[in-house]
Amino acid sequence: MKSIPICFHYHYKGFKVKRATNVKSWLTKAATSEKSKISKLDYYFISDQELLEMNRTVLKHDYYTDIITFPYSYDPIIGEIYISVDRVKENAVLFDVTQNHELLRVMVHGLLHLCGYDDQNKKAKKLMTEKEDFYLGRRL
Repeated sequence: MKSIPICFHYHYKGFKVKRATNVKSWLTKAATSEKSKISKLDYYFISDQELLEMNRTVLKHDYYTDIITFPYSYDPIIGEIYISVDRVKENAVLFDVTQNHELLRVMVHGLLHLCGYDDQNKKAKKLMTEKEDFYLGRRL
């Protein structure tokens, strides 16, 4: 069986991605659908405090966020994605969705950044949300 070049790193106590192999396959299919190939993609699941510190020191932003994506290559995709499990839990309540749904949304959001999408203006954000919704509809 061919190895999937996506790794999950758990730095948040008690947290694991449900059906991890299926999620990795789903992300790979999403990248393929976007005409991108994943060479190496690492997801890190961390706390709010850890991501806030990263946001402050690396990006010079002093606010909480749910995700930070570091692209090292776009073709093929090589990157790291850091996700705040605390933000995912809070946003799931805020948006009235399951934690798993919100987690998958954030995961595909980071991948879409690595496929070349951004969310820096209203039009780009709308397209990004449409793409997220599309892939969430095709999940697992």
